[in-house]
Amino acid sequence: MEFEDLRLVHGATLQVQISNSAGQPERYSCRYVGAVAGRSLIFTQPRTGGKAPRFRPGQRIAVRLMIANGIGLFAATVEAQTTDPLPLLHVSYPDSVTFKGIRSATRVVVNHPASVTNEDELDKPQTSGQIADISINGARLELREPIAKVGDKIRLEAQIAVQGHSWPLVVESVVRSRVERSTQEQNQSLPAVYGVEFTEPDKDALLVLHAYVFSQIAAEQTPQNSL
Repeated sequence: MEFEDLRLVHGATLQVQISNSAGQPERYSCRYVGAVAGRSLIFTQPRTGGKAPRFRPGQRIAVRLMIANGIGLFAATVEAQTTDPLPLLHVSYPDSVTFKGIRSATRVVVNHPASVTNEDELDKPQTSGQIADISINGARLELREPIAKVGDKIRLEAQIAVQGHSWPLVVESVVRSRVERSTQEQNQSLPAVYGVEFTEPDKDALLVLHAYVFSQIAAEQTPQNSL
């Protein structure tokens, strides 16, 4: 895919990935400012949590963005980082863009802390555990206590991060299956495993859910050898 095929609008959100001194990936959010066709791209100053890294000319970066039903990925080289009159990052024009399609039910492993409340029981029992994997349609939950049975309505809650910002994730769900674990897995203190389907009707809650799932898929699919 050619970069022009993306038809990016000014202000589109991008994510820049670099390697730190320990060789570990670091990701920063920025926005698309514009391009000189065939020559260079211009981004706003990449940041995460108020932190803005310093880039050096010739530094290799990986850039990704959500487009339509997938993720666009390309490698680039830093040309300059300016501060006057505005903090901007100038990078090389990509030779091509790799597109990775995302199916709506794609699941990604997250192992993210969460709490669950059984809304169908009068005393509304609660327990903690983790979201083992998740898609926009459902999740696999590993919990400390078996507080629900198949068919029960539950409320899943977690604090998640998207593009460096923290958001509360609260999703109405229905238990669709109970998964039996081996003795070894039960000894890991998360013996109650459920497969749940999301039934959340609130559009704002679904927006947070979708943003989280797609950001996790994007992180998983970003090539580590592009830097």
